[in-house]
Amino acid sequence: MIDRKTLRENPEKIKEGLLKRGYKFNIDELLEKEKLFRETLTSLNNLKTERNKLTDEIKRLKSENRNADVLIEKSKNIGKKIEELENKAKELEKEIEEKLLEIPNIPHETVPVGKSSEENVVVREWGKVKEFDFEPKPHWEIGEKLGILDFKRAGRMSGSRFVIYKGYGAMLERALIQFFLDMARENGYTEIFPPILVKDESAYGSAHLPKFDEEMYKTLDERLYLLPTAEMALANLHRDEILKEEELPIYYTAYTPCFRREAGSYGKDVRGIIRQHQFNKVELFKFTKPEESYEELEKMVRDAEKILQRLEIPYRVVLLCTGDMGFAASKTYDIEVYAPGVKRWLEASSVSNCEDFQAKRTNTRFRRKNGKIEYVHTLNGSGLATPRTFIALLENYQNKDGSIIVPQALRPYMGGIERIPPQ
Repeated sequence: MIDRKTLRENPEKIKEGLLKRGYKFNIDELLEKEKLFRETLTSLNNLKTERNKLTDEIKRLKSENRNADVLIEKSKNIGKKIEELENKAKELEKEIEEKLLEIPNIPHETVPVGKSSEENVVVREWGKVKEFDFEPKPHWEIGEKLGILDFKRAGRMSGSRFVIYKGYGAMLERALIQFFLDMARENGYTEIFPPILVKDESAYGSAHLPKFDEEMYKTLDERLYLLPTAEMALANLHRDEILKEEELPIYYTAYTPCFRREAGSYGKDVRGIIRQHQFNKVELFKFTKPEESYEELEKMVRDAEKILQRLEIPYRVVLLCTGDMGFAASKTYDIEVYAPGVKRWLEASSVSNCEDFQAKRTNTRFRRKNGKIEYVHTLNGSGLATPRTFIALLENYQNKDGSIIVPQALRPYMGGIERIPPQ
């Protein structure tokens, strides 16, 4: 989060960052509240000092058996004023903290300024978009024809935007998850299997609250949230801890099902598994020293790319512009796979450096060897989400007879199966 020190000392930096994002927020109004809060504290401290002096004077008068009623009455009146100012200070502090939670992260200087995804920048591409000697089918047609995706029964069971993976489809989904985890372990990530439900304070810590409240599923008492991404759990893993400098960087990975309401996406990608209320994802997460975080960001992008290279799926790396970045991100790369059946590039991974934005919310710090304590930087990325990878796999590896070739890298996870046969 943006802290109050930055608000006071560098408000122009915040204004510039929000302007680049196209995000409307009245910083001057918040500064006035902060100024009033500090003035209130000054008045409060002055009154407490005055009351302490009166207390000492009252004690002196009583020790001399002299009347102190006037001073006692004056002290009581000051006490009432102190109580009023304390309540005012608490209310102002609460308002300031709540408003600070609404401010997104400041974009890194290397992020291109833009309003929408149309102004994102393609950094590099890998692989060739496959040419077919027949019209490639979209994944929902392939999946239903092969009997590996069942949308009708899932709809009857749970409603729209759900799917049942069946037979080879279930095997393939499980194979992808295990393959992603193994690749992460090869790249030095420690596996975590976190709770699927987390407290609201954890959602605030990862910056999913208050911004994305309508996007998440929650329990009736609204104190527990289903993970929309394992990032929410991993960001809180070292909450209120002080790590050692020599421990950093720390790499974590976690498989979890993810749950999203997809509020505001009505009518978008209603066919197939492009946009689901429940999906599987393997998350990559890092805690790093500030001076190493951008190098670690590039490494994390390469870690995600290696997976698609092993699967031999064509992809491109896209640097997001300021207007298309997530709330907590300072810089983000998307990795998009090409799906010839739907004739689109689809985001399979999003990799972000959040700098100290999440760490300030979770109070996650580290102690340098010289004793200085600082906030860590946090990074997160999909390594990978299964739905778009599943789509790209079906659509790129489809054959004219309706069968699907299983990529070489996945065959050990599929019991040696080389091909999903047509029904």
